Amino acid sequence: MSTTAALKPAPRGEEHWTRNGDAELFLWRKAPEAGAKAGTVLFVHGSSMASQPTFDLEVPGRPFSSAMDYFVDKGFETWTVDLRGYGRSDKRPGTEATIAQGAEDLAAATDYIIAETGVPAFHVYGISSGALRAATFAERHPERVKRLALDAFVWTGEGSHTLENRRKKLPDFPRGGRRPIDKAFVYSIFNRDHPGTAEDKVIEAFADAITALDDSMPNGTYIDMCTHLPVIDPAKITVPTIVMRGEYDGIAGMDDLIAFFRKLPNSDKQFAVMPGISHASFQQKNYMLVYHILHGFFTQPEPIYRGG
Repeated sequence: MSTTAALKPAPRGEEHWTRNGDAELFLWRKAPEAGAKAGTVLFVHGSSMASQPTFDLEVPGRPFSSAMDYFVDKGFETWTVDLRGYGRSDKRPGTEATIAQGAEDLAAATDYIIAETGVPAFHVYGISSGALRAATFAERHPERVKRLALDAFVWTGEGSHTLENRRKKLPDFPRGGRRPIDKAFVYSIFNRDHPGTAEDKVIEAFADAITALDDSMPNGTYIDMCTHLPVIDPAKITVPTIVMRGEYDGIAGMDDLIAFFRKLPNSDKQFAVMPGISHASFQQKNYMLVYHILHGFFTQPEPIYRGG
């Protein structure tokens, strides 16, 4: 990576607000000053952190620690949204924040972005339960998804030792309740699968950013992932799709993902295994590898021939 790129000032962020029914949703936008010539990316966060810590994290000495900044540098407009129950969005008591509700929030967020910018469709990236929300959104609104990236994804849960351990704690996750989080919990995300995949300074910055916004998280996605899988029908994912799996990810079982991938009907699909990576891809030592894979998929030319 060039030092020139590393020293570029971060693009300015803008906060936006919309509603899904009576739930207020916070959106965050970063865009190139010269305009988005490459398209628009919508980033979807997971179960245990809001959007800005995940996708717009600043770490001194770590070039393009913010995925949003990286894709702005590549000519994309970028958006993310705190889904209900997270960050700066509506966190009223009793909020379930299920996968289905998250997909509804994405529909409301894209309603707003389309009205604001005129963009008709998005490159959508979701990680962990955010991948499940993004896939559900793509099922319901394929016309709004140009390309879909599913990272740290789970389909049936087969072979997921993280979910197996989480099911034992289901009595601690009442529907509509919240589970406490702290910096030690954030460290556990990086230590449960393969310690050493992320730098301590990055984990520390990530933990600080997460806990600055939330001291607890809604239980909805945990309950869904432990008791309701599968929530996605791959045959209904008709858009171009990439499935991204970290080598050491304890959530995403390899055989489970391959079975899902085989059932995707669009032949414009890819499966990427990311070496040296566990669960939180953008916070790993090999994060630039993740960006490269994602950028390659988002900029892939559309096929001009599809056969007979």
